[in-house]
Amino acid sequence: MLRVWARAMALVTMVVLGAAAKADPAADGQASLTLSATLNGGSAQPLTGGLRWRLFGAQPDAAGAHALIVESSLAQPTLTLPPGDYVVHVAFGLASAARKLTLGPGVRFERMLLSAGGLRIQGTLADAPIDPSKLSLSIYVPENRNPEGKLVDAKAKAGDIIGLPEGSYHIVSTYLDTVGGQFVPSAAANSGKSAAPAPPATLPSNSIVNADIKVASGKLIDVTLRHHCATLTLKLVNAPGAEALANTTFTVLTPGGDVIRELVGAFPSLVLAEGEYVVVARHDAKTYQSVFKVQSGMDRDVEVAAQENGKEGP
Repeated sequence: MLRVWARAMALVTMVVLGAAAKADPAADGQASLTLSATLNGGSAQPLTGGLRWRLFGAQPDAAGAHALIVESSLAQPTLTLPPGDYVVHVAFGLASAARKLTLGPGVRFERMLLSAGGLRIQGTLADAPIDPSKLSLSIYVPENRNPEGKLVDAKAKAGDIIGLPEGSYHIVSTYLDTVGGQFVPSAAANSGKSAAPAPPATLPSNSIVNADIKVASGKLIDVTLRHHCATLTLKLVNAPGAEALANTTFTVLTPGGDVIRELVGAFPSLVLAEGEYVVVARHDAKTYQSVFKVQSGMDRDVEVAAQENGKEGP
């Protein structure tokens, strides 16, 4: 019985060793390359996310391009490759590094050094964090005294760590407005010649915050941008607290007469930056007007009285 057990264990050992040998790239003459990246001047610990790796053939083709062999978004990918010459490229946001490698059979570990820092942006409203989906972030490199000289990232997301080369940057944060009403249809749509276009899910509001920052290599910069705005629901009513009148067109303007938004409906809503505004309501060929103020973080209804030169109370 013991002899049978010993033979079985020997067979299992042979199978395991055989599988290990088969999994070992060196056994098949292949190269195993494990990649990682760190920030210059920062911690020696490798980055754990936000990386994009590409491996190219070292020899260009007839057109002068290098063939892409493999790419990965893992923080520390392990690649199995035939021995040969390659170019490895890693991107961390807008920062990148490249290196030529000659691989032979066996295992190799390669660590790339990135001259970059990290930027993490958060938005707040009334001291509460803003959902990242409600912010549109753009990052610029100032040029010739123009803070928005060169757009380098139009799709930055709040809360993510964004890799940037060392330097000065200008950030623009726009609060996004969820469309709470319908746009006024065009004349062509009213005539039945074509269907009115569907409104987008979100629109930029007039709540915009700017910041100038400096990114240092190897350091993570946390930036908090404070928006001052609120969501207002517009209503045309015959008396305070009465039911809103349907099929009303609202135009919201600044005191100087600049149009902010034009909406139609019984009670459309919109996001507005803190300040004073004028709303013009049109219903049954009659026009009504009211002045109102927006206070940061105070969402509320704005009632327009259905009487000429109506003004909302304080």
